[in-house]
Amino acid sequence: MNRAKTMPETAFITGAAQGIGLAIARRLARDGFRVVMMDRAREPLEQESASLRAEGHEAVPALCDVCDRASVAAVIAEEAQVDVMVTAAGIYNDAHFLDLDEARFRQMLDVNVIGTFLPAQEAAKRMEAGGRIVTISSRGALGGTRFAHYVASKAAVIGLTRAMAMELRDKRIAVNSIAPGFTDTPMTRSAPPEMFAAWEALEPAGKAASPAEIAHAVAFLASPMTRFITGQTLFVDGGKSLGGLSI
Repeated sequence: MNRAKTMPETAFITGAAQGIGLAIARRLARDGFRVVMMDRAREPLEQESASLRAEGHEAVPALCDVCDRASVAAVIAEEAQVDVMVTAAGIYNDAHFLDLDEARFRQMLDVNVIGTFLPAQEAAKRMEAGGRIVTISSRGALGGTRFAHYVASKAAVIGLTRAMAMELRDKRIAVNSIAPGFTDTPMTRSAPPEMFAAWEALEPAGKAASPAEIAHAVAFLASPMTRFITGQTLFVDGGKSLGGLSI
């Protein structure tokens, strides 16, 4: 029996209760995936998954701690198939390099790196040939001031993505990364309004990306039509990563 003709592909999205993760869940659900929305925030997770179901989509809320292997494995074990894993859970906070302590640095690595590694690894164990893993890194991996710990974590995600792609290519599992630029999310909106405005003014387009714009790029790499692409990082940042000045 051709499974593709009898049931939709299943996509798991971590950090799916808000921001970029939620936008990805919405986009993939509307593309016809059964979406498993993984997050620690119960109330928004249930509300957003219910909203998608009300539109006629298959959306499953799954409480999960991406830093806990047993929690991740339990969610994945509940589903009959694992076609796509998108690791969108992450944290950000700013601090000058000389003010950073080990606790804040380790927390950033735990959530952004271990919280990428565990869902990706657990998903890969269940994936058949043609599976896709999409990590969420950041333009911040290229460097910046006041967030060295975040830079380090997102650079690690890009390196991890390439390493996974190399090890999983013989299994025909594609692994790629999306590196968003400054994006309008609840996390970035938690900054003082004047700081948000200053960051936005530095963007080539004069504005932050919307979460939906990031989700469109994820949908490209999550599609079965693009599974010949692997080991790549796609910057979705309006061109800011190009550097230089327009003349």
